[in-house]
Amino acid sequence: MQESDRKLISVLVLSAAAIAVALYALQNAARIVFAPTRSSVETGIVAANVPAQGAEGATKGPVTVADHLRIPWAVLDAGDGALLVTERPGTLRKIASDGSSTAYAIEGVQAVGEGGLLGAAWGPPDVESKFLYLYMTVRKGPKLVDRVVRYRWTDAGPVFDRIILDDIPAYQYHDGGTVAFGPDAMLYVTTGDAGDDANAQDRNSLAGKILRLTPDGGIPADNPFGNATWSYGHRNPQGIAWDDRGRLWATEHGRSGASTGYDELNLIVKGGNYGWPVIQGDQTKEGMIAPVANSGPTETWAPSGLAWYRGKLFFAGLRGESLYEAAPTEDGKVAGLRADFRGEFGRLRAVAVIGGRMYLTTSNTDGRGKSKDGDDRIIGVDPALFFAGGR
Repeated sequence: MQESDRKLISVLVLSAAAIAVALYALQNAARIVFAPTRSSVETGIVAANVPAQGAEGATKGPVTVADHLRIPWAVLDAGDGALLVTERPGTLRKIASDGSSTAYAIEGVQAVGEGGLLGAAWGPPDVESKFLYLYMTVRKGPKLVDRVVRYRWTDAGPVFDRIILDDIPAYQYHDGGTVAFGPDAMLYVTTGDAGDDANAQDRNSLAGKILRLTPDGGIPADNPFGNATWSYGHRNPQGIAWDDRGRLWATEHGRSGASTGYDELNLIVKGGNYGWPVIQGDQTKEGMIAPVANSGPTETWAPSGLAWYRGKLFFAGLRGESLYEAAPTEDGKVAGLRADFRGEFGRLRAVAVIGGRMYLTTSNTDGRGKSKDGDDRIIGVDPALFFAGGR
């Protein structure tokens, strides 16, 4: 082969490589905002007291705090370095700092479809003696309902106190499930539309809403419609959190079926109508509020747990298999989104910041994920990882 031919072949090969790189960049340009932060998990660690950053032997990367759990949903601080986690089949599990655990069966839980033992919250926040509030699916006569139940916590575990809210419509899909106390010391509850999207626009239905109650289950005098409804037009909200300005944020599942996408991050206002099933994505309609951010028609987050930490919102993605970061602005928008750990742990359900440590739960044994050895698990992360100089 002549030298001129060799040079021509080299030029052609280099040109083809350059074209391939350019095409790849174009195809992935839209994904740059979702670029994951990768970090391998340290397996075999089954202790809740993961060392904080700066301690000897500490790590910023994720570590397994507990494994072999049964579809964990919510994680709470149980004191003395212990964690309390709800498992959807109906178990409340306390995981001590030495890695040992104690399981408490919650009577009457029906784990049907997306229902079961879901959200949990300690409260009220302004009294010394805390109750444990649990959101659960139960059978009532011939039908399933969701309810919020309050328990007293004793040395022997949870003891039933009273039903706070009953007869929330339940279904195998769209059960909402989060309970949380706001800075106003009121109890907020997220409910799905229970498979009937008309529920979301009915302000008198408990389904497809964010509800607001007194700690004893009463209706606060300043609720917008004289009932439990705080905001409506929701399809399946699963995460709520307040920022340092006292603003309420919520994550919500968008459409599903043959056409998925349009998952939402919403800024919640008193009496707001968030549009389901009338509008979705960037659509607008008078009297309805579009989401601050949505996943678009081709990306599916399936967002669940939500937490606020140091100026950022962190929410878990089930189908998105990521931990998403959003930085809200003063005017109620978000300055971009980022996806961390994409595909590394599978489906992520809960996000909680406890004692300066972030905890995530996986949901790979729920029938929709690919279960790995040791699933499901609680994963501990040093949140410094998500800030400048921490990656």
